[in-house]
Amino acid sequence: MESLPCQGCKGLCCGPVPVTEKELSKLKKKIKSMPAKKRLELKNQQRYHGTCIFYDLTSDKCGVHSARPSVCRAFGYHKNLVCFRNPKAASEQSWQLSEEAAGILSVDFTWKNFG
Repeated sequence: MESLPCQGCKGLCCGPVPVTEKELSKLKKKIKSMPAKKRLELKNQQRYHGTCIFYDLTSDKCGVHSARPSVCRAFGYHKNLVCFRNPKAASEQSWQLSEEAAGILSVDFTWKNFG
């Protein structure tokens, strides 16, 4: 799989992020396991409107990468989730959630939902 040129994007393609109940559970565990200082730094960042609440603008990458939702794992590699900086990486297949979404990060679920 071809890698994506994410450095320098500042999370502009990171949203909206639909999440399932299972993904919410993984995210809550990830946030709870973070050192308090790191969690507060991530929580208190000012992001672009619509950018995922877990995008780390300071390090210019996902703040919960190991627990990121399936749409984030699929982004750039499917024709309905094309990376504008590397459209060639997308396959002809479209991506869809395997389960019903429980909601959208930054809209239905904000930092108040993650302790």
